Amino acid sequence: MEIFDNLALGLSVAFTPMNLLFCFVGVLIGTLIGVLPGIGPVATMAMLLPITFYLTPTAALIMLAGIYYGAQYGGSTTAILINTPGESTSVVTCLDGHAMARRGRAGAALAVAAIGSFFAGTVSTLLIALASPPLTRVALQFGPAEYFSLMVLGLVGAVVLAQGSLLKALAMTCLGLLLGLVGTDLNTGDLRYTFDIPELIDGIGFMPIAMGLFGMFEIISNLEHRHDRSASRVIGSLMPSRDEMRASIMPILRGTGIGAILGVLPGGGALLSSFAAYAIEKKIAKDPSRFGHGAIEGVASPESANNAGAQTSFIPMLTLGIPSNPVMAMMLGALMIQGVAPGPSVMTQQPSLFWGVIASMWVGNLMLVVINLPLVGIWVRLLTVPYRFLFPCILFFCVIGVYTVNNSAFEVVLAAIFATLGYVFFKVGCEPAPMLLGFILGPMMEENLRRAMILSHGDPTVFTTEPISLGLLIVSAALLAAVVLPALRRTREEAFKEA
Repeated sequence: MEIFDNLALGLSVAFTPMNLLFCFVGVLIGTLIGVLPGIGPVATMAMLLPITFYLTPTAALIMLAGIYYGAQYGGSTTAILINTPGESTSVVTCLDGHAMARRGRAGAALAVAAIGSFFAGTVSTLLIALASPPLTRVALQFGPAEYFSLMVLGLVGAVVLAQGSLLKALAMTCLGLLLGLVGTDLNTGDLRYTFDIPELIDGIGFMPIAMGLFGMFEIISNLEHRHDRSASRVIGSLMPSRDEMRASIMPILRGTGIGAILGVLPGGGALLSSFAAYAIEKKIAKDPSRFGHGAIEGVASPESANNAGAQTSFIPMLTLGIPSNPVMAMMLGALMIQGVAPGPSVMTQQPSLFWGVIASMWVGNLMLVVINLPLVGIWVRLLTVPYRFLFPCILFFCVIGVYTVNNSAFEVVLAAIFATLGYVFFKVGCEPAPMLLGFILGPMMEENLRRAMILSHGDPTVFTTEPISLGLLIVSAALLAAVVLPALRRTREEAFKEA
């Protein structure tokens, strides 16, 4: 009965007029940036983080969450209509979704994508509600040693599941950890790596890094190439045929299950879920040659998986305070801006925030069905907006956003530096996501490392004598060892070769 009481509390919070408004704003913006290729949820959330400073913590998280899973919906629209994924999670949807559009079945493909996404979102919301309380109770038993080992596992997972070279992902993670050390040592009061720059005494702010690496960088990278925004206006009937619906049922169920599991993994989430779901559907199909030529299963399964993965990735962030991907790092940053300490204490100390965010996910998924299908004609017209008109507006909001947090011109310069660094990383094949996770987790890792060493009187074996800590470190070592194996390394590279 406790779960029903919690959900009732969450719905009462989610259905307040202010939270409903920000839920709608979040999913609407998420759909919009999902539709417009070249603008992702991470960049959008980075741009909107300054606004959350003026909202309640609950409204801020509800809006940011809506942007994330709303982008998964919107990304399928461009993938199906113009063969351009609005989101990286919709890359595989292009293969069969656009083939259906060329046959005049774009409406059916969009409808199946929306139905699968809504079902996956509903199931994932229930899973979060069911899994969060026991995980939180376990997390409340964690000491500094267990938290340190858990964060090590989170960073190792981010490295293993990052795209591209493992060595580069590891280097980016270490760079993020080093950046997190800049500022004043809280234990001794000594200044570290500030280079006599007064603005760095309190450390590098989350906002300049997030905005530079994911907001301004997107502008630089997208100005390099032309965007073909020509979209077919012929959508056709939004009602899938009986055969199409029958063929979609099991792929939707399988995609939801795959996404729900992979979304929880560190470094996992929507992208990995959609690729895995498509690969499994193709492998178990009686006629694999249909895939790539308009198979409805190639739309239903990955679209269900990416929405399930997007929402279950909230589980480690909400229950443990560990971000599993860059989007969750943004959510964690929003909590910190609001002065809320992330972790299991949120559920016990601020239950209305915790359950309000979870309940709003179901409300947001319902809103998305209404936004995406009846208004698909508007989204098609938006695809014709030239990018040269969009990027000045995006840059303007980035600069204003960074400046207004602390009224600091230095942070604007810092964001520009990180944007340039992001472009350099892009050119040399280094993904910035592990760096952001390292930057977020670095100070927390250091704090828990020091606490564990103080409590153990300087005995480093505390990390191996505590059973939970030892288990987490063993899993981390096993992940690193396994991915070095040639067969596993090839599988990993093939999984991301289209991303």
